[in-house]
Amino acid sequence: MSVWPAHDTRVVPWTSLGRRGTRDDRMLTEVAVSVPPAIAHLTPPAGLETELRRATIEALDLETVAGGLLSPLSGFLIRMESVASSRIEHVEASPLAFARAMGGLRENSSAVSMVAAGTAITKLIDASSHEFSLDEILAAHEALMRDDPDSGERRYAGRVRDVQNWIGGSAHAPRNALYVPPPPDAVPVLLDDLIAFSNRDDIEPITQAAIAHAQFESIHPFTDGNGRIGRALIGAILRRRGVTPNTVLPVASALAADTGHYFSLLTAYRRGDVLPIVSDLALSIESAAREARATARTFLALETSWRESVRPRGGSSVDRLLPVLLALPVFTVEQMVSATGLPERSIYRAVETLEEHGVVEAVTERVRGRTYAVMDVLDEFGDLDGRIRERITRLRGLQPGGV
Repeated sequence: MSVWPAHDTRVVPWTSLGRRGTRDDRMLTEVAVSVPPAIAHLTPPAGLETELRRATIEALDLETVAGGLLSPLSGFLIRMESVASSRIEHVEASPLAFARAMGGLRENSSAVSMVAAGTAITKLIDASSHEFSLDEILAAHEALMRDDPDSGERRYAGRVRDVQNWIGGSAHAPRNALYVPPPPDAVPVLLDDLIAFSNRDDIEPITQAAIAHAQFESIHPFTDGNGRIGRALIGAILRRRGVTPNTVLPVASALAADTGHYFSLLTAYRRGDVLPIVSDLALSIESAAREARATARTFLALETSWRESVRPRGGSSVDRLLPVLLALPVFTVEQMVSATGLPERSIYRAVETLEEHGVVEAVTERVRGRTYAVMDVLDEFGDLDGRIRERITRLRGLQPGGV
């Protein structure tokens, strides 16, 4: 028998909100909702010590290998996590569209949403230097949803839901839904309980992050954006507990490799079976850390490659720009002026030289505030994502049994 309680089920009244949907949607009068248990003081089941230790070692080793590249690598990995986490929600855009959105263009709503996801992740990571609070989770959600193209969702940016939501089934009523979260009146208490659990220091950190994520997804406290905020919470807890003291691992790439498997882990958690999602998060961390080390090695070689291609004169503007490109893979001339202290005219000339050698490429057409992208870095998004997906698929295949 599991030591972790399964979700409870409660039948609550349901009133149709309008005349939309089928007749069965409109005739629905009650719905069975799932109510997660209070977990603030629960002790997770023991086990998986070897997997957890291996994942922690791999994560910490990444920062040793990265060395002086920690700052640009961390920024890259946050962007990587925002892209992969968004893809789980069927929000996808090309690396070029993502770069254009980072440059301020709003022509692709999916790319804009990916940039917002990166901002939300950063906000939660910044909050991990101390104990989490509801205000910080709400601030991250506000950053994610404030520019959402759906005006109804924008209205709920940074707000806990006051309506019933559901996953799957009909779009107009929770009929035949795959999962119906707790009613809105239960959400505030459940969130306070989750935050108390997330602030504990007496639980193995990866176990804590996995359970907190699964509990957050089960509470589903927002009308939209729950998955992206819930996955950002994983990175924030790993940062707060010292597993990733200076980086953010793109675990969403591993989770996105098989979304059906990922959702089955959440279903198992709701039955009271905690270990499958803990085990999978450990594998995801191990995969992401190992492949991020390869990205760090790629970054180490890039500046050398650029120098061999451009052959800048020592101390020239181009020479001084090259070390900055990893930290600012998408930039404007104005941002480069701020980053380097060089005159604007010198930056323009240096960027023209880098364009001629294919190191950077203009991704917007405007003259003032034109945005440039470092193409080698953009290419690494797809490469790293593919490597993580391949590795996690192989590791899952080696696991005995299943969920």
